[in-house]
Amino acid sequence: MTDELSLVYTGSRVEGLYLEELLKENGVGCIRKDTLEESIGAGWAQGSPSDAVKIFVETFNFVKAKKLLDDYFASRDKK
Repeated sequence: MTDELSLVYTGSRVEGLYLEELLKENGVGCIRKDTLEESIGAGWAQGSPSDAVKIFVETFNFVKAKKLLDDYFASRDKK
C-alpha cells in the first residue's frame, strides 16, 4: 500500500468487517482501524460501538471503494 490513504467508512465493527471483505473481494486493499478494540486492549474503552471502526483505502482506489460501499448501502436500505 502507498502512504496516501483515504477514509471510506466509519461505523460499527460488525458492518466494518463485512465491508472490509467486500472491498478485498473486489480487488481493493484496505486497512481497518478498530479504535474501541485497540483501547480495550490497552486497558480502557474509548469511543462507542457505533463508530468504532474506520476503513482506509489507498487514495487512488477511493472512487472505486466509495462506489462499492454506496452500492452496498443503497441495496441494504431498499430491503
